[in-house]
Amino acid sequence: MRVAMVYDFQDVRIEERPIPAISPQEVLVQMRACGICSSDVMDWYIRRKAPLVLGHEPAGVIVEVGAEVEGFRVGDRVFIHHHAPCMQCRDCRRGNHTLCETWRNSQLDPGGLAEFVRVPAINLQHDTLLLPPTLSFAEGTLVEPVGCVVKAMQRAGVQAGDIVLVIGLGFMGQLNVLLAKAYGAGLVLAADLVPYRLEKAIQMGADWTIDVSRESLEEVVAAYTEGVMADRVIVGPGTLPAMESGIRCVGKGGTVLFFTPTPPDSRLEIDPYTLYFREVTLTSSYSCGPPHTREALSWLEKGMIPADQLITHRFPLEETPQAVQRVAEGGEVLKALIVFDH
Repeated sequence: MRVAMVYDFQDVRIEERPIPAISPQEVLVQMRACGICSSDVMDWYIRRKAPLVLGHEPAGVIVEVGAEVEGFRVGDRVFIHHHAPCMQCRDCRRGNHTLCETWRNSQLDPGGLAEFVRVPAINLQHDTLLLPPTLSFAEGTLVEPVGCVVKAMQRAGVQAGDIVLVIGLGFMGQLNVLLAKAYGAGLVLAADLVPYRLEKAIQMGADWTIDVSRESLEEVVAAYTEGVMADRVIVGPGTLPAMESGIRCVGKGGTVLFFTPTPPDSRLEIDPYTLYFREVTLTSSYSCGPPHTREALSWLEKGMIPADQLITHRFPLEETPQAVQRVAEGGEVLKALIVFDH
């Protein structure tokens, strides 16, 4: 079978590998579509993990079922999460599934950008979801990214009437805008420097957009909110300037959520005096767990996620290197999919 193997940032090669053999507790899935994530083009992040087969937003069809598997059969259309928790440890019992050691050590074999994927028993049991017949495989690839945003909304505490500022309007930023509205935000402000993305954010439900290449983000947020500033700030880019800007834009009693990591050697300076007396919360949100993927699937099934407006590019597996390059360039690329021709 063919796989897309990454060796370094934007060094992606199509290679041949044997089809994985499954155990009695596992299934084999034939891939039909898989998204390219922004983390797949994050240079420092990829270099820490390479070499590996890319792809953690997969959807496909079960083509082989182990003798001891229950609840799944050949022909089932599924989303499979690349990580799955044990559901028994202290972290899982507290709802912190992405901190579970089993979650962090689990993975698909070899990865979503392969013609066939072996789904380990833990992934199959705890975060493999049947796709409703109304959803396409393309929509199935959105379960994981939408799940990440569901978790972010919950960790940020977005609630009815909130003023929400979303910084960074790539694909995940657009989802943050969309779900902030769905969670009841009264005013959603969206900031970026790419006109196409600013226009798209309005389509996703943003009330106002801010072109940070032309305007002071802090000043415009103050003007739109009559000085109140934002109750919740979702900082998309994993950069110190974006994080610092987010902190400056949060209001009293508000929350700033970091959606993307920085390189491990980054250091953020904060003003604890101001944070303390304004009672500002800094938090983060990493990936998602089973409750979030299930809620994401529900949003998709209800038609709340306009996949046709968010999936902007499709490529065959052999063009994965070009697809990764396009995603890295940003601009008018939001979500790019690798679509398998079986």
